[in-house]
Amino acid sequence: MKNKEPLSRRRFLATSSALPLLAQAAEAPLRVAVIGHTGRGNYGHGLDTVWLKVPGAKIVAAADADEKGLAKELKRLKINSGFADYRKMLQQVKPDIVAICPRHADQRNDMAVASAEAGVKGIYIEKPFCRTPGEADAILAACARHDTRLAIAHRNRYHPVLPVIDRMIAEGQIGKLLEIRGRGKGDRRGGGEDLWVLGSHVMNLIHYFGGKPLDCSALMLQDGQPVTATDVKPGAEGLGPLAANELHARYRMERGVTAYFDSIANDDTQNAGFGLQLIGSKGVINFQMDIEPLAYLVPGNPFQPADQPRPWVPISTAGPGKPEPRTDIVEMIHHHGLPARDLIASIEAHREPTCNAGQAAMTVEMICAVFASHQQGGRRVDLPLATRDNALTRLR
Repeated sequence: MKNKEPLSRRRFLATSSALPLLAQAAEAPLRVAVIGHTGRGNYGHGLDTVWLKVPGAKIVAAADADEKGLAKELKRLKINSGFADYRKMLQQVKPDIVAICPRHADQRNDMAVASAEAGVKGIYIEKPFCRTPGEADAILAACARHDTRLAIAHRNRYHPVLPVIDRMIAEGQIGKLLEIRGRGKGDRRGGGEDLWVLGSHVMNLIHYFGGKPLDCSALMLQDGQPVTATDVKPGAEGLGPLAANELHARYRMERGVTAYFDSIANDDTQNAGFGLQLIGSKGVINFQMDIEPLAYLVPGNPFQPADQPRPWVPISTAGPGKPEPRTDIVEMIHHHGLPARDLIASIEAHREPTCNAGQAAMTVEMICAVFASHQQGGRRVDLPLATRDNALTRLR
């Protein structure tokens, strides 16, 4: 099938807004293999089971080093082909697509590189997809050598309301965009862990709206004091060296706006701060991650008092204050339906996925820039970073 065809079957499936799944066409489906690790990240947020509902894809094998976990996964996926060693699975099954599911980030670099080197056409991977800019460099290089498309499960990046918000900004509905403010969940993980696990979603959208980050300055605190080497410990979920129960970061962005990210453990917001705000001279667009509706418009100059309460106007794919015409957003976004379809479409069209490896690498760069700036006493560090490791390993 040639890429110049106006609308291929797979591209139609990737962009269709219909919730009922379409019947398989006669064309052979792409073969999907799943990598998980029960007890060490399991299968993420449904990155394995989504492929059961994606036309144009068929799950053919799964790998899990935990014997009991593998047995349960084979039953869940309704397949018989299971492997304890994912490398053997890649060699023997030779899948077209690999879903890299474990939430433990220390495994994903090796899994992604091995998948690309096995010649797979596409990879769908949990976020954050690796732990350092150096690991990101290795994954991007492997994918480039083997022409592998890599998509990352930053689900909000695929949300169909983003183009609507782009138009609102371009039309001046919030006036001049002054700054972007992001926060993590601010629960017990507040600080370094929140930055990685949940802040990665926020960083990804900061990059989307602000363009490339040019530099970063940051401060990391443990119980109110600057983090030192004695505070650094192995992070949860295989995140690598980690510290801080409070942190504050500032980024100068390519499009002329300054972005901020803050995370404080147990901040008493009941997770309501998790997201970002586009603050304009005539209004604010507030994002609440992983909740529908994703975004609200709060009209009016945010720096002036108002005679009347300012409403929070939900933004739908039809526009602010209009009923949401789509009935499939939870299935397509929260359950990974659209990212999986988009990956298939990107393979066929020989284009990058909507949330691709380069964008995910920038998210990792932004996170690690916080560590690099703090390691240098809060001084500004340029991006991309000169050093490609986790700077907390060099902290005194």
